[in-house]
Amino acid sequence: MTELTNPTSAFSLDVRDDGIAILSIDVIGETMNTLKVEFVSQIEEVLAQIQENSEIKGVVVISGKANSFIAGADISMLDQCESAEDASAIAKSGQDVFQKIEDMPIPFVAAIHGPALGGGLELALACHKRVCSDHAKTQLGLPEVQLGLLPGSGGTQRLPGVVGIQQAIKMMLTGTALRPKQALKCGLVDDLVPQSILLDVAVKMAADGKATQGKRKKGVVEALTHKALEQTSFGQNFIFKQARKQTAAKTLGNYPAPMRIIDCIESGISQGRQQGLKLEAEYFGQLVMTSESVALRSIFFATTEMKKELGVEGVSPAKLDKIGVLGGGLMGGGIAYVTATKAGLPARIKDIQTQGIANAIKYSFDILNKKVKRRFMSKSEMQKQLALLTGSVDYSGFADADVVIEAVFESLELKQQMVADIEEHCSDTTIFASNTSSIPIADIAQKAQRPENIIGLHYFSPVDKMPLAEIIAHEKTSDLTISTTVELARKQGKTPIVVKDGAGFYVNRILAPYVNEAAEVLMSGEPVEHIDQSLCQFGFPVGPLKLLDEVGIDVGTKIGPILQQAFGDRFGSNSSFSLLNEDNRKGKKNGKGFYLYSGKNPGKVVDPSLYELLRLSPSSTMSQEQIAERCVLLMLNEAVMCLEEGVIRNPRDGDVGAIFGIGFPPFLGGPFKYMDTMGIAVLIERLTHYQALFGDKYSPCSRLIEMNETGQTFY
Repeated sequence: MTELTNPTSAFSLDVRDDGIAILSIDVIGETMNTLKVEFVSQIEEVLAQIQENSEIKGVVVISGKANSFIAGADISMLDQCESAEDASAIAKSGQDVFQKIEDMPIPFVAAIHGPALGGGLELALACHKRVCSDHAKTQLGLPEVQLGLLPGSGGTQRLPGVVGIQQAIKMMLTGTALRPKQALKCGLVDDLVPQSILLDVAVKMAADGKATQGKRKKGVVEALTHKALEQTSFGQNFIFKQARKQTAAKTLGNYPAPMRIIDCIESGISQGRQQGLKLEAEYFGQLVMTSESVALRSIFFATTEMKKELGVEGVSPAKLDKIGVLGGGLMGGGIAYVTATKAGLPARIKDIQTQGIANAIKYSFDILNKKVKRRFMSKSEMQKQLALLTGSVDYSGFADADVVIEAVFESLELKQQMVADIEEHCSDTTIFASNTSSIPIADIAQKAQRPENIIGLHYFSPVDKMPLAEIIAHEKTSDLTISTTVELARKQGKTPIVVKDGAGFYVNRILAPYVNEAAEVLMSGEPVEHIDQSLCQFGFPVGPLKLLDEVGIDVGTKIGPILQQAFGDRFGSNSSFSLLNEDNRKGKKNGKGFYLYSGKNPGKVVDPSLYELLRLSPSSTMSQEQIAERCVLLMLNEAVMCLEEGVIRNPRDGDVGAIFGIGFPPFLGGPFKYMDTMGIAVLIERLTHYQALFGDKYSPCSRLIEMNETGQTFY
């Protein structure tokens, strides 16, 4: 075997005796491979070596890393771009080098194990064949849209040719990665094999020659439908028209990247590859410079940074071997699920009734069984994960639990009793984590023998989907308890933020005035759907009144008085809302809220009897902008007060918490990034405007006044 290597390069070339060259990618000093703009010359150097060596009959492109193929491009280089032209040049250089690979006279085969994302998949698409491992870590996708971008190195042009227009649009507009079986089924890869024989199979593919393997065979109906839609101008026009219509309905014009992706795909289909590539590079450059992409990239960097941080700097977490869960309801079931399936830790569930334990385990079974039916996972893997869940109606099996998470009813007395029980039945080092959404952790720890082990671990519903966890430390919580709880939340797939103890913590505290103001707008006569649509147009995934239905109107009215007692009248809610509780309107969970939960469109049509109950005659007089401004300004002001009081550690945590916890529009970068963009002076002017109309709840907080006087910003 001949080795052709530049020791400073991320790319090395080994030519085997049979004439197949192994092109290995191993970025020096990095745990995962990411593509950088300076690699262009390195790749070109290797390609030149291949062209000059007549003995090379084929090339296998493989990663030198054990855990990834190429996880994408290093997006930090985009922040150095001063203009759209600079960013377009980066895209163009990637396009050019990948075109050289595609144009090679000998076969290139991508051997993929681990993530092949963004530029990594674009490189693989430029190869003539692709084979991937069947490992759970292997995933293939183009997630650029999640950063407000589009695939800029030929992805919008090559992917449709490999998997079809509809599948390519779906992949690029959602940014969702495919698992190995999905990738094989749609034709993204030519073969799927165990990791142990990945290289051998790829070498054989390269030796077999450049001829493209046959496309996946389709059934008669599928083949006819595919031909009618994807291979006729009428069908293609229909696909692009529908894609634009659905995208407009979802993005409401707040995200420019999805429409640009559709434009590039259509350009390549109708005008040819070269025109498509030209438009792709041009639009990539434009998108890099948009405020939406800048905001989305800032959130990406923030969450990446947070993954590397300990709960308390310099304090490593304790080892985690077993977790206890108190309560078998929806929250308990969700917590047990993420513990077993994400963290891979045994979860022991306690409930006062065996039915509660059965319900909690069924929660996991239902989710995993869906994955088995969709062939996302094997039945044996499902059984392996379910085996980590056990339960009891007493504390047997809890003695060796490292952390016990309570998810019981919101009662201070009950939670204090849980603390006493855990201190009696578990070890001296067992951490007691409360999932309370409103009760201060110091109150829960008030009677504890070991208050240093007591902490808040606040999940958001549904636990299996919501990415945030608030870690709430009271004054006596130890640093080890904080770091260990942060590590547990991370293992469970959550993005944790550490917040100070106090009523509502951070997320619910900034959410409450926002929802309260939506209620005030409703009581002034504005229709429910107009209010919710106004905030969806602003960028929230659901409107505030629909959110109340989802969370539970009873839960919202329970948290309100706690916040009002702690912070005064600015948290006061409209007295007429007590009528909702009297009418037993709890929202979605009992099928009775602001919306109807029966009929053809459950949860989408406003319940007309609501207006009767609240003695309202709805009539829209306010614009969407006015409604959104009234609600959002109160959230922004409260977020600054949380920062001022040390409830959150920094603006970054505040932005991540608001985006992941309540769906604050990601394209605005979070409340603090948004305030910087808006300008502190403008924010104060708008708050003062509404203060004159609706009272002191809009009074700008002292931190904002000071920042305006000294010209400060949050970032």
